[in-house]
Amino acid sequence: MSSAITSCEHLDPVRGDDVLNCHDDGQGRKKAGQARSSSSGQPIYSILDVPPWYLCILMGIQHFLTALGGLVAVPLILAKDLCLQHDPLTQSYLISTIFFVSGICTLLQVFLGVRLPILQGGTFAFVAPSLAMLSLPAWKCPEWTLNASLVNTSSPEFTEEWQKRIRELQGAIMVASCVQMVVGFSGLIGFLMRFIGPLTIAPTISLVALPLFDSAGNNAGIHWGIATMTIFLIVLFSQYLKDVAVPVPVYGGEKKCHTSKFYLFQVFPVLLALCLSWLLCFVLTVTNTLPSAPTAYGHLARTDTKGNVLSQAPWFRFPYPGQWGLPTISLAGVFGIIAGVISSMVESVGDYYACARLVGAPPPPRHAVNRGIGIEGLGCLLAGAWGSGNGTTSYSENVGALGITRVGSRMVMVAAGCLLLLMGLFGKIGAAFATIPTPVIGGMFLVMFGVITAVGISNLQYVDMNSSRNLFIFGFSIYCGLAIPSWVNKNPEKLQTGILQLDQVIQVLLTTGMFVGGFLGFLLDNTIPGSLEERGLLVWNQIQEESEETTMALEVYRLPYGIGTKCCTSSCTQYLPFWPKLEAGTGEQARSLLTCLFQEPSGECRKGAAETKL
Repeated sequence: MSSAITSCEHLDPVRGDDVLNCHDDGQGRKKAGQARSSSSGQPIYSILDVPPWYLCILMGIQHFLTALGGLVAVPLILAKDLCLQHDPLTQSYLISTIFFVSGICTLLQVFLGVRLPILQGGTFAFVAPSLAMLSLPAWKCPEWTLNASLVNTSSPEFTEEWQKRIRELQGAIMVASCVQMVVGFSGLIGFLMRFIGPLTIAPTISLVALPLFDSAGNNAGIHWGIATMTIFLIVLFSQYLKDVAVPVPVYGGEKKCHTSKFYLFQVFPVLLALCLSWLLCFVLTVTNTLPSAPTAYGHLARTDTKGNVLSQAPWFRFPYPGQWGLPTISLAGVFGIIAGVISSMVESVGDYYACARLVGAPPPPRHAVNRGIGIEGLGCLLAGAWGSGNGTTSYSENVGALGITRVGSRMVMVAAGCLLLLMGLFGKIGAAFATIPTPVIGGMFLVMFGVITAVGISNLQYVDMNSSRNLFIFGFSIYCGLAIPSWVNKNPEKLQTGILQLDQVIQVLLTTGMFVGGFLGFLLDNTIPGSLEERGLLVWNQIQEESEETTMALEVYRLPYGIGTKCCTSSCTQYLPFWPKLEAGTGEQARSLLTCLFQEPSGECRKGAAETKL
């Protein structure tokens, strides 16, 4: 197929009037330095394209910053129940560890998993069961660890207090991740999705964040003025100023030095809000406007309360498996984290289909979904071994960023994974985030948890909400997901069976709101009579049918380096649920078909694309 030359508008996050020549390499890919035209709904760079190296780095940084809030939030939420609220240096180690592991898991997912450009990072689905486990009488923090004046962070006694708790979390996460790996690599996820619909997913995801209102409110209550300003700035940048373009100087192209438009507020709303609120706290600290007495209201809004962390943190620190000691395992912790694993898997499957649609790829076939879930399980296993205090999952925020930037290249996510690895190696980076004033964190939490709750509720768009059946299932599941854990936390002695391990399992599961709500939603949705259309399963089944194996899917979702096509082609492998099938056609045909995904409004393939109908 001869190469074609077309003229395309060069659309980066920095948008200007530059026009560059775009050369099709004859295989449906764009060479470095070239972009597709900006027709509405079409990605500038699709999944198989390779953007210029500088764009890969810039967009990789953006994905890192998009996920930054969630990555930093998880260790900070767990800090109090790990007895680390007065040890910001160890908090910084946890932040660096989660950066490092997220980088490894992102690269594994891009190269060996579902192969879509989805960033992997810490998951809020594990936070609720982790907090439930740590609230058991055996793991509640001693009173002296709650008093900053009594805590000596370098003492062996204090070190053992927090390390034995995180080792317990490690063991539970590692065992539960094995369940996820089995579900993924065995193909069970496809079977389970027949019974898990929007009325199960909506309460499950909504209850990931709803029970955390107390934690967010307490952090924001340290100084409501600072927290309110943080919330105001995030809302201002992300909602009101998102379409405001800021002129920035650019060097290059025919004009050399010139200005281009950059949608700064749309790309970095959380980062800008955190920096400005942080700066305000610094000014109020320097001018002694904020109280210096540790017991006074607003003291923790000062930036010097954790100022020694930056000086104590090493410039370079290499996280390694077992850095906190040998993991321990308890039945209660394992069952609790398994509830989080189920929620994480369901959310990730939805992310796969959304991501494929945004980057111009066909819906992922079953083997790719199975492989993606299996690799996420492997990522959770690594996160547990490294001691991040959390697992990993696909980040919905970064899927949304793909829709904004319309740069869906797989290489951009490779750059983001490498960046996360580097950030995890520099100890000062984690230390800097550990010094964020508490009310600033609280304000960020309030916005973030609200968005997560809304994401869960948005799954109801597929069901008939005029149906009294569906209204009952969702309302009852949500309400019980809040009421039952609250009662169990206040009356743990009334659920005693006499068997300690069973008591702990029951308490952890019943104090995990997303398990209670998700289980009730699953049970009622599958037992109360209702049509597939009414339950929202008709739309979901149609999406599954569209993901059957095609020549395009073979090119996008096949394993790298010729695995399964040039090597390891034994007939036995074709029976593996996660192995790509060979019947779809050749890679050359796939590239031709993928090129035809990008059509003119008239419906015709562009010049240089194969005249092949989908």
